[in-house]
Amino acid sequence: MFDFMKEKLYASVISDVLDRLGYRNQAMNAEIRPIYPEAVAVGRAMTVLTVDVYQVTSDPYRMEIESVDSLKPNDVLVACTNNSTRTCFWGELLSTAARARGARGAVIDGYTRDVKRIIQMGFPVFAAGIRPIDSMGRSLVVGYNVPIVCGEVCVRPGDIVFGDIDGVVVVPHEVENEVIPKAIEKATGENVARSELQKGAFLRDVYAKYGVL
Repeated sequence: MFDFMKEKLYASVISDVLDRLGYRNQAMNAEIRPIYPEAVAVGRAMTVLTVDVYQVTSDPYRMEIESVDSLKPNDVLVACTNNSTRTCFWGELLSTAARARGARGAVIDGYTRDVKRIIQMGFPVFAAGIRPIDSMGRSLVVGYNVPIVCGEVCVRPGDIVFGDIDGVVVVPHEVENEVIPKAIEKATGENVARSELQKGAFLRDVYAKYGVL
């Protein structure tokens, strides 16, 4: 399913369908961007929650390691750092470990690092910024597979996450069977409308005919 979604869909068409179904706060804020333009992450959310700390604890990476090792095939790790600017939660080694577990990407409302190597390995990472620092003594993972807010969107374990160059949208798992077929239908309609517009049809006529914009 997720490979098909990656091939056929894009974030904006999913967002449109969610809007029409009354889910109007499912697109993460514009600060969360892909670290390279071609990055596409689509899968089920495995959520992580971190908090800022101000001292080095005795076992600073314990739950961070647990959370990454708990990833399953087709997961997308979604981390809430509460918009921290003090820490980098993500990096190359976590990306390598996540990929080995079968994860399809990572979305962080804070910073990442080791970007050159992550790009070279082609792992889709979405983050609010880039900074070279380590998390030790700056943040701790305090929970995973719990409801979080990332990019101003509530994300629960198992929700579908879709990120591309336009941003990241979250499909609540209870409506995925309605959202995905409607998104495919809308994307197909947009393809037909695009073809007519390329031939010189007026936008008003194409919109009246197909109802997509």
